[in-house]
Amino acid sequence: MRRDLTFVALLGCGLLAGPAFGQDCSLTIEANDQIQFNTKEMRVSSSCSEVTVTLRHVGQLAVNIMGHNWVLTKTQDFQAVAQAGQSSGPPQYIPAGDERVIAHTEMIGGGQETSVTFSLDKLEAGGDYTFFCSFPGHFVLMNGKFIVE
Repeated sequence: MRRDLTFVALLGCGLLAGPAFGQDCSLTIEANDQIQFNTKEMRVSSSCSEVTVTLRHVGQLAVNIMGHNWVLTKTQDFQAVAQAGQSSGPPQYIPAGDERVIAHTEMIGGGQETSVTFSLDKLEAGGDYTFFCSFPGHFVLMNGKFIVE
């Protein structure tokens, strides 16, 4: 009995001391054929060392017609990066080697799913970050706040 209690106590302490106790370091967002994400805000705990964002395209249209991706930048860089992405062209519409891009998924079409995992080391709690889709013209409607709390 005492051994069981010790194990439970140690297990509980380990869980409570973990960097992401009670926090979800994985986020999911959906995009559709109506040029929309299903949320305008994504939140992650600063106790997460990294986060995985999964993008699900719940529409049916092909990637070359209604492709979507998920791109993260500082808000001050959002529009410039989105416009540069349009100029860079397919298949990703992401400016190659652009250091303003914090993270991004690949471009996907209807019925597909993709993920990106990235470190939160360089993101500040309370910092001003925007996520968006870089397919031409989509960033106007498909954007939101990424909040590290």
